[in-house]
Amino acid sequence: MELKASARFLRISPRKIYPVLEKIRGLHVGKALDILALMPQRSASVIRRLLKSAVANAEQKASVDLDNLHVKSVFATQGPKRKMFMPRAMGRAARIIKRTSHIHLVLEER
Repeated sequence: MELKASARFLRISPRKIYPVLEKIRGLHVGKALDILALMPQRSASVIRRLLKSAVANAEQKASVDLDNLHVKSVFATQGPKRKMFMPRAMGRAARIIKRTSHIHLVLEER
Protein backbone atom coordinates (compact mmCIF):
# COMPACT_ATOMS: atom_id res chain seq x y z
CA MET A 1 0.00 0.00 0.00
CA GLU A 2 1.32 3.44 -0.94
CA LEU A 3 1.00 6.45 1.33
CA LYS A 4 1.63 9.95 0.00
CA ALA A 5 2.48 13.34 1.47
CA SER A 6 3.60 16.56 -0.15
CA ALA A 7 4.87 19.98 0.82
CA ARG A 8 4.21 22.75 -1.67
CA PHE A 9 5.45 26.29 -2.28
CA LEU A 10 8.56 25.93 -0.12
CA ARG A 11 10.91 28.91 -0.27
CA ILE A 12 13.93 26.69 -0.95
CA SER A 13 15.43 26.12 -4.37
CA PRO A 14 14.94 22.56 -5.72
CA ARG A 15 18.67 22.46 -6.45
CA LYS A 16 19.40 22.68 -2.71
CA ILE A 17 16.83 19.99 -1.89
CA TYR A 18 18.03 17.27 -4.31
CA PRO A 19 21.20 16.20 -2.37
CA VAL A 20 19.19 15.70 0.83
CA LEU A 21 16.52 13.65 -0.96
CA GLU A 22 19.19 11.36 -2.43
CA LYS A 23 20.30 10.37 1.08
CA ILE A 24 16.88 9.06 2.20
CA ARG A 25 15.51 7.48 -0.97
CA GLY A 26 14.80 3.76 -0.40
CA LEU A 27 15.58 3.78 3.34
CA HIS A 28 13.50 2.58 6.27
CA VAL A 29 11.50 5.47 7.78
CA GLY A 30 13.22 5.32 11.18
CA LYS A 31 16.69 5.41 9.64
CA ALA A 32 15.68 8.25 7.30
CA LEU A 33 14.42 10.31 10.26
CA ASP A 34 17.71 9.74 12.10
CA ILE A 35 19.76 10.82 9.10
CA LEU A 36 17.67 13.95 8.54
CA ALA A 37 17.96 14.95 12.20
CA LEU A 38 21.76 15.12 11.89
CA MET A 39 22.02 16.93 8.55
CA PRO A 40 22.97 20.63 8.70
CA GLN A 41 21.06 21.67 5.55
CA ARG A 42 17.99 23.87 5.96
CA SER A 43 15.95 21.61 3.69
CA ALA A 44 16.60 18.60 5.95
CA SER A 45 14.28 19.93 8.66
CA VAL A 46 11.51 20.55 6.11
CA ILE A 47 11.87 17.04 4.67
CA ARG A 48 11.93 15.55 8.19
CA ARG A 49 8.67 17.33 9.02
CA LEU A 50 7.16 16.02 5.76
CA LEU A 51 8.28 12.46 6.55
CA LYS A 52 6.70 12.67 10.01
CA SER A 53 3.49 13.88 8.36
CA ALA A 54 3.51 10.89 6.01
CA VAL A 55 3.97 8.53 8.98
CA ALA A 56 1.08 10.25 10.77
CA ASN A 57 -1.03 9.72 7.64
CA ALA A 58 -0.06 6.04 7.76
CA GLU A 59 -1.17 5.77 11.40
CA GLN A 60 -4.70 6.74 10.35
CA LYS A 61 -4.89 3.67 8.13
CA ALA A 62 -5.74 0.55 10.13
CA SER A 63 -4.06 -1.94 7.79
CA VAL A 64 -0.57 -0.39 7.79
CA ASP A 65 2.31 -1.74 9.88
CA LEU A 66 4.51 1.24 10.80
CA ASP A 67 7.60 -0.93 11.39
CA ASN A 68 7.72 -1.95 7.72
CA LEU A 69 7.45 1.49 6.09
CA HIS A 70 10.11 2.48 3.57
CA VAL A 71 10.60 5.55 1.40
CA LYS A 72 9.54 4.34 -2.04
CA SER A 73 10.10 7.61 -3.89
CA VAL A 74 10.78 11.18 -3.02
CA PHE A 75 11.32 13.99 -5.51
CA ALA A 76 11.23 17.77 -5.74
CA THR A 77 9.76 19.80 -8.57
CA GLN A 78 10.08 23.46 -9.31
CA GLY A 79 7.30 25.74 -8.12
CA PRO A 80 6.50 29.28 -9.21
CA LYS A 81 9.30 31.85 -9.17
CA ARG A 82 9.07 35.29 -7.59
CA LYS A 83 10.75 37.82 -9.85
CA MET A 84 11.96 41.02 -8.25
CA PHE A 85 14.36 43.85 -9.01
CA MET A 86 17.16 45.23 -6.85
CA PRO A 87 18.38 48.79 -7.41
CA ARG A 88 22.01 48.97 -8.50
CA ALA A 89 24.50 51.74 -9.19
CA MET A 90 23.94 54.52 -11.75
CA GLY A 91 20.18 53.96 -12.04
CA ARG A 92 20.38 50.36 -13.15
CA ALA A 93 18.41 47.43 -11.79
CA ALA A 94 19.33 43.77 -11.34
CA ARG A 95 16.78 40.99 -11.60
CA ILE A 96 16.44 38.62 -8.64
CA ILE A 97 14.62 35.30 -8.92
CA LYS A 98 13.37 33.68 -5.71
CA ARG A 99 12.72 30.02 -6.46
CA THR A 100 10.15 27.78 -4.78
CA SER A 101 9.72 24.03 -4.84
CA HIS A 102 7.26 21.23 -4.22
CA ILE A 103 8.35 17.99 -2.49
CA HIS A 104 6.41 14.76 -3.06
CA LEU A 105 6.97 11.74 -0.82
CA VAL A 106 5.64 8.20 -1.27
CA LEU A 107 5.97 5.53 1.44
CA GLU A 108 5.36 1.83 0.90
CA GLU A 109 5.00 -1.12 3.20
CA ARG A 110 7.50 -3.93 2.62
